[in-house]
Amino acid sequence: MVIFNLMKKKIVVLTGAGVSAESGINTFRDSDGLWEGHDVMEVASPQGFVNNPALVLDFYNQRRKQLFTVRPNEAHISLVRLEEYFDVTIITQNVDDLHERAGSSKVLHLHGELLKVRSTINENEVLQWNKDVNVGDLCTNGHQLRPHIVWFGEQVPLLETAVEITEKANILIIIGTSMQVYPAASLINFAPSDTPIFFVDPKPNVSKSQHEKLKIIENTAAKGIPKLVDKLIATYS
Repeated sequence: MVIFNLMKKKIVVLTGAGVSAESGINTFRDSDGLWEGHDVMEVASPQGFVNNPALVLDFYNQRRKQLFTVRPNEAHISLVRLEEYFDVTIITQNVDDLHERAGSSKVLHLHGELLKVRSTINENEVLQWNKDVNVGDLCTNGHQLRPHIVWFGEQVPLLETAVEITEKANILIIIGTSMQVYPAASLINFAPSDTPIFFVDPKPNVSKSQHEKLKIIENTAAKGIPKLVDKLIATYS
């Protein structure tokens, strides 16, 4: 029997650094709060870019190079299976392309994308970019290019879209994120009150008392998601 897309339950998946970490991508921030040895405001803020654009560009150039050495893990791959049975949208805080490489068709990047750059003057001029970005690389109007990343102190332009998506969720899955980074952490509050919420994390920092429909899966993304996907397909499809 053919199940038309409009009849499928809507699953919204919120993913964070924990998903990418299992593919070998550094999560940037160390236990001392530094990002690869740098203060976060040096490499991830508009003022940091003004103060030392070469340092900031090199920081993201290194992140981009690392991206080409890794591949999607079982969590990414398992989420693709859900699309056979559900209408799935992934809202990710990650700036890598591992969800897309695994085969997910609807991915919203809240914090930008490593494989894109944009004009420092016109934020709507966004280009695909797979190589290093250097001082002197210019947009079509002659302005310096910068990483297409949402830095600290900047607005999250896709947040409103993410809220609208979450408001329509029949099932919400949260993977690999502490849900402590705002405004992304606020999205859980926009899910309908009767929506089941599955929180997958090896060290969950939430309790069932916080959300009536919250179900905690104490496991890593790569191990927990394949099992959850099997359960969702068996239960809801």
